[in-house]
Amino acid sequence: MDDKKKKIFAISGSTRRNSSNFKILKFISEHINDQFEVEIFEDLESIPYFNPDLDNENPPEIVTVFRNKIAAAAGVLICTPEYVFSLPGSLKNVLEWCVSTTVFSNKKVGLITASASGEKGQEQLSLIMRTIEAEFDNETQLLIQGIRGKLDSDGNITDENTLISLLAFIKSFEKQVGELN
Repeated sequence: MDDKKKKIFAISGSTRRNSSNFKILKFISEHINDQFEVEIFEDLESIPYFNPDLDNENPPEIVTVFRNKIAAAAGVLICTPEYVFSLPGSLKNVLEWCVSTTVFSNKKVGLITASASGEKGQEQLSLIMRTIEAEFDNETQLLIQGIRGKLDSDGNITDENTLISLLAFIKSFEKQVGELN
């Protein structure tokens, strides 16, 4: 990564390869301002189940790597589906590994829930991120309902309203992360 560019760490809440959520993060990485460089985390399933007994001075190495990427980023993007009116367990798990730290405290985040409905998942993600003191507002949150009908197989946004909303989200996130801390 270019050291002069601000780093954005992106997390897909889906473990499915080439999911709609991954495609949205790819779209953002291709349309974000040149002052940012996006790294999409693709190893969600490799994070072990959260265990408070292991959350000590020597947590599992992959957890340390994950936390360090969040800490080093100027901003974090999370794009997740909703499973059974909730967050996917794998996403909630990685966020639980961050509760005992301050990696999200005052961290600028963008939150997207892209699913069939997504309302409950978005509520839960917002609540969790507020609890761990992440910084976001209404302009850096986006709910995309019926996502499968709004993307083609190559990840192109086929719904004009979704495209407009996503581009506005990107602009708001860029502005938020571009501001001095």
